[in-house]
Amino acid sequence: MRPLPRRRAAWPALVAALWLAGCATVAPPAPDARHWSGRLGLTVLDAAGQAQAQSAVSASFQLDGSPSEGSLSLSTPIGSTLAVLKWQPGHARLEANGTVEEYGSLDALAAAATGTPIPVAALFDWLDGRPTPVPGWTPDLSRIADGRLAAHRTQPPPPAELRLVLDR
Repeated sequence: MRPLPRRRAAWPALVAALWLAGCATVAPPAPDARHWSGRLGLTVLDAAGQAQAQSAVSASFQLDGSPSEGSLSLSTPIGSTLAVLKWQPGHARLEANGTVEEYGSLDALAAAATGTPIPVAALFDWLDGRPTPVPGWTPDLSRIADGRLAAHRTQPPPPAELRLVLDR
C-alpha cells in the first residue's frame, strides 16, 4: 500500500509537465517554404524521340521547402526510399543506397540523383503556376489546377520529359 502515495505525488508533476509542453511553440516554417507530394516520371529520350529504358525514373515524391533550402524524397510505389535530396545555401546532399554524397549545388545534386539535369529550383514556381523560364526547358502549366505538370527539355541533349501528378 506504500506505493499509492508516491503515485499520487507524481500526478501533479506529470500534469505540470504536460501543461508546459502544451505551451511550447514550434518555430514557424520559412515564409516561402512549401510542400507537395505525388508521382513523378522522368524520361530521357534518344535522338529519334524514343524513351531510353535505362534513363527512365518513376517514383512517388515529396518536395518540401524552397529553392534555397529544402528536400526532395523519391520512393518506390510500395514506399521504399530510393533517394533523399537535401539542400541549403552552399550545401547539397544525396542519400541513396545507404550512402551519402555531397555536391556543390542543387543542380549537380539533382543530376546525380536522376541521371540527367532537372530544374528542381524552378519546380517550386512551376508548381505554383508561375512559368519561370529555364534555358532548354518548356513547362506546360495548362493542367496545374488539376494537379498535373509537364515539362520538356530540348537542351542540353538528350531531350527529356518530366511529368508530375500531385496528390489531392
